[in-house]
Amino acid sequence: MNLLLLANSTNHGLPMLAHARREIASVLAGRRLLFVPYALPAHDAYTARVSEALAPAGVVVRGLRLAENPTAAVRTAEAVFVGGGNSFRLLRDLRRTGLLAAVGDRVRGGMPYIGSSAGTNMACPTLRTTNDMPIVEPGGFASFGFVPFQINPHYLDPDPASTHMGETRETRLRQFLEENDAVVLALREGSWLRVQDGRAVLGGSTGARVFRRGEEPYDVAPGADLSFLLTMRPRYDAPEM
Repeated sequence: MNLLLLANSTNHGLPMLAHARREIASVLAGRRLLFVPYALPAHDAYTARVSEALAPAGVVVRGLRLAENPTAAVRTAEAVFVGGGNSFRLLRDLRRTGLLAAVGDRVRGGMPYIGSSAGTNMACPTLRTTNDMPIVEPGGFASFGFVPFQINPHYLDPDPASTHMGETRETRLRQFLEENDAVVLALREGSWLRVQDGRAVLGGSTGARVFRRGEEPYDVAPGADLSFLLTMRPRYDAPEM
């Protein structure tokens, strides 16, 4: 498969997608991009923002709202970008529109897939390692499953000076691993994972952290070869998986 999985779409102090614009253009290689805006409620405005953000790279963006038949648009698309927002709303609408199957089939057939935040969550077997509140019932947790491991976008390292008494992101991921035998790649903002030709390489500027059941988490630096993650065989607690 040909995947670019971004931790985030906007880095502090930079325009939308500016930190990953060159990588996105490289993945697309001149292809037109079909944008899936379902993670946010204002689809047209969201699509316009992405189109404006990628215009400096010469990327032509089309939104699904302009298509009379979303599944037909996916069948003829050259590449797809699933944007961030709320993962539960995104997965619900991917199911409602038939795009969970349509996009899945095209990407497994070789069409480039770009995800950001919630769109990156969708590339995993389930959305269980999202940071989002379940504002809707998505009809199940199973997502595209393009990679056999989980990703946690926007990962925040614990702050020793914080007085916040709630769970840290690390605590929540450890709780996930108490119930599921899986691997989680925690992507810090500014990082991404590039998957192509059976290889997975960490890109960006901030690195990531790998969580594995029964082991202490460890950091990986930009440029790290994470292809071993593609051989993972996770086991989840729900029978649907």
